[in-house]
Amino acid sequence: MENAVKISVKNLNLYYGDLQALKEVNIEISENSVTALIGPSGCGKSTFLKTLNRMNDLIPNTKITGEVLLDGNDIYAGDCDVIELRKNIGMVFQKPNPFPMSVFDNVAYGPRVHGERNKRALQETVERSLKAAALWDEVKDRLSKPALGLSGGQQQRLCIARVLAVQPEVVLMDEPTSSLDPISTGKIEDLMDELKKKYTIIIVTHNMQQAARISERTAFFLLGDLIEEGDTIDIFKTPRDKRTEDYITGRFG
Repeated sequence: MENAVKISVKNLNLYYGDLQALKEVNIEISENSVTALIGPSGCGKSTFLKTLNRMNDLIPNTKITGEVLLDGNDIYAGDCDVIELRKNIGMVFQKPNPFPMSVFDNVAYGPRVHGERNKRALQETVERSLKAAALWDEVKDRLSKPALGLSGGQQQRLCIARVLAVQPEVVLMDEPTSSLDPISTGKIEDLMDELKKKYTIIIVTHNMQQAARISERTAFFLLGDLIEEGDTIDIFKTPRDKRTEDYITGRFG
């Protein structure tokens, strides 16, 4: 049985001033799965990822046409609550970016912003989120210590816990392991496999082996165009477009 469509993108174009960064992108993303976005640097992967929770709103002179539907609702409609949207669609960035505060306060930050004041509820949320991010056993005795004292891999899992604390439906990951060692990378990949049971995950990666390992679906971007998208095994073994084959086999990019 196929998973239901969580996000549907229709005829999406994005312009930074006169520069068109995305061109007529059409894609459907299934819930409870991992979708990998691949392609050379500057091809629109991260730009596309940011359109899914309107992070591009923060960049001046950005114009977007087309539709991005979350559960059938257009996130670019005038009545869309952007704060609520970013709660439902969380983002993990390329470099770990914990706040300069304790481990506990990092994870509790989002729930507090959204109005949670009950100490017991916050403690339960922090523990649940750290467990979901496979970090609880490593930090449970140092919750009051500065988050910046954690290793790079731990910091990235803390950032994942911080996203999970507000109970999103979708988690966007922009090259989340690019600055991590192989052991930490393996932990994050294992974590994604676990998280997709509950969340929809979309990841930008330059690592072809990683995309093949972790994703059910893969989308290949080139110069702002979505060249092709499909089951990961098909994209890697029998791509329909020669440009996809050239990229995957290392002939360019």
